[in-house]
Order: sequence, then structure tokens, then C-alpha cells
Amino acid sequence: MRFTKMHGLGNDFVLVMAQDLPTLPMGELASQLCHRHFGIGADGLVILGAGGLAPWRMQIFNADGSEAEMCGNALRCVGKFLYEEGLVQEQELVLEGYGGTIIPLRLTVQQDLVVQVTVDMGSPIFTPAEVPILSQEAMVVNQPVVLAGQEFLFTAVSIGNPHCVIFTHNLKDVLLEQWGPQLESCSLFPNKTNVEFVEVLSPKLAKVLVWERGVGPTLACGSGASAVLAAGVVTGMLDRAAEIQLPGGSLSITWGEDNRLLMTGPAVKVFSGEYNPKGA
Repeated sequence: MRFTKMHGLGNDFVLVMAQDLPTLPMGELASQLCHRHFGIGADGLVILGAGGLAPWRMQIFNADGSEAEMCGNALRCVGKFLYEEGLVQEQELVLEGYGGTIIPLRLTVQQDLVVQVTVDMGSPIFTPAEVPILSQEAMVVNQPVVLAGQEFLFTAVSIGNPHCVIFTHNLKDVLLEQWGPQLESCSLFPNKTNVEFVEVLSPKLAKVLVWERGVGPTLACGSGASAVLAAGVVTGMLDRAAEIQLPGGSLSITWGEDNRLLMTGPAVKVFSGEYNPKGA
């Protein structure tokens, strides 16, 4: 099976064309490929094939085998891959995502290489039933939750996938490995949730630590950065355009007057190779 290893700010993926897939359940294949000792090693598996609503369709599976609804870093990687492999010639294109979502991308190209990608991440969703989160409120903004004796004030938002955004005074005090999995599996979130801890440095700059649902700590999360910007705006902490600093690097996020979130950042091809799937 041919594959390409890519990353967006260290959030890394194994990309496989649909026609090259073995006869294995996708969740099982994702767990194999993403294992950092017995496989290639990645945060997720990206499957790219022909779409029904757009020329190309992308599926994303987390390292634990679960399917993800949205992944901004993977989208940037796919845009770079399609262009540099000669599968598209346009610098503006659309992809079909989870549930038939149509996602526009704009590529910045220099000397035939894609140096950054802008992804239309859609409109942020705060309605609890659509996040989803169990709440009777119209929006869950700076709401308290107590886990293991620790109180957190969080804002719930969906960027096509659920996010729990927590603003804190100092990221150095965040026990990510301890708090992340407890918040991810909190009973308030019926589909579990991604978790972002945020330290605001200015209205135009924030630092973030991410606990990604189905993965764990990741160096970057595009949908998470978008969720942070949206949560920062509704809580009055951030402007509608800001730089979001993640452990792997920075993303530029803008929430336009059209209610759309635009995420801009790089993508990198690491290597290509062949893999022999176990059990295929």
C-alpha cells in the first residue's frame, strides 16, 4: 500500500489514496498505521478519493480508529498533496468532507510548491444540541464544570466537531495529561470532545495546548485553533482576527462578517513509501 506522510505544524497524518486501500476496516487500519512503534506513526489516517459532491473527498480517522468529522491541519495537507502531485491545477478548490460538507481551500503557491493553505472552516456553532453538549442554555459560555475536584470554566463550540475551550492565566499550570482525558470523556459531551487550554497574551494573540479527541496531546489542531478564536470573541477575550500559537507553530484565524472562520497555515510533505498492512 502506497502512502504519504504529511504534517501541519506537527499534527501528522498518513495519507492514502482510496484505490490503494486494503480490505480492512478503516478503524483497524488507522490504528495500525498511526502506531508510533509498530506502524508508521501519526495522529490520524487521511483517505483521499473521488467525491460525489466535489471532485475529491477526504475521510479522517483518529489514531484510536474513530472517524473525525473535521480536521483543519489534514485539510491543508490534502490541498498541498493534490496540487503538488498534479491532481489539481487550480489554486482555489473544494473538497467533500464528513457528511457531505463542502470545504473551500485557497492555496498560496511559490515556484510550484504550496507554501500555505487557507481553509474555510465554516461557521462556528454554539447551539448545545448541535455541538453536541447536554445543556438547557442557549449557549454554553464560561460555564463551570467540576472534575476530580478541579473546577473549569469552559465554552462549548462546534467547528464541525465538538470543542471545549478553557481560558487560563498560565499554561504552565495546566496538567494536560491528567485533565485532558477527563474533559474529553465528560458526560456532558455525548460524542466526547476536543479540549483546548488557552492563555490570552493580547486580543490578537493566544497560546494554546490541545488534547485531541481520540488522539491525546497534539502539536496543533486547526479546528481547535478556530474554536479558540470563536470562543475568544464571544467571551470578549480575542479580536475577530488573531494569531493562535500552538506547540508546533502558529495559525492565523479570522472570523469574518459573513460568519465564516478562515484558517491559514502551512503544510509539509515528510516522505512517501510502502506499507504492508497486517491482516490484509
